[in-house]
Amino acid sequence: MKVTIIQSDIVWGNPSENVRSADEAIDRNPGSDLYILPEMFSTGFCTCPEGIAEPSDGRTLEWMKSKASETDAAIAGSVAICENGRYYNRFYFVKPDGNVTTYDKKHLFTFGGEHRQFTAGEKRVVVEWREVRILLEICYDLRFPVWARNRGDYDMIIYVASWPTPRIEAWKALLTARAIENQCYVAGVNRVGTDPSNEYCGGSRLIDPYGRVVEACEDNSQSEKTADVDMMALKSFREKFPVLNDADYEDFQ
Repeated sequence: MKVTIIQSDIVWGNPSENVRSADEAIDRNPGSDLYILPEMFSTGFCTCPEGIAEPSDGRTLEWMKSKASETDAAIAGSVAICENGRYYNRFYFVKPDGNVTTYDKKHLFTFGGEHRQFTAGEKRVVVEWREVRILLEICYDLRFPVWARNRGDYDMIIYVASWPTPRIEAWKALLTARAIENQCYVAGVNRVGTDPSNEYCGGSRLIDPYGRVVEACEDNSQSEKTADVDMMALKSFREKFPVLNDADYEDFQ
């Protein structure tokens, strides 16, 4: 499966401009099976979503559906959503046929106040796409390895993020750790630029199950990179070195 990671410079609170930018980034990288955008890619990360959040069937999701159909690819990224009077940081995984899988961020960023306005998700979500099983995660989820523990039910994790520059080394180290300990591919897609609270330098990358960086975007640069998820190699590695058979598990139900 061919994956394109899109490290974008998000314009604060401007969905039209950010969607246009994402559309152009996808067009610059034709032929992928999956395009991954950062956390809250249409607005920038917000902890006060009133006036910014979209309805669950809003314009950003409609664009994702249209673009997925146009490119015969899946489009992934999170959006600030208002649904039934509650706000969610919602990961959308949109397939070309219009099928939408959602994951609501479990670990809200309490240090930044995200928990004051947003409602935490409760369900761990795995979606299958072109024979790859993918666990959906958002930013701060990365710091909680039990939530991401591979129970033999996925082959890849996606982390979409707005991870600030001062903690970027933690981002890079934890992405690598999640790949190694779960014997899977990890795609971490972070933004660049600034918002009213933080500065972001990127660090977006695709990591293989050995912890090696397959492809990475340049820091402090709006850019896209494309690489392959090699399922034959992953299967062979798991058979030769079956680490997951000895794993500890928690009951997430």
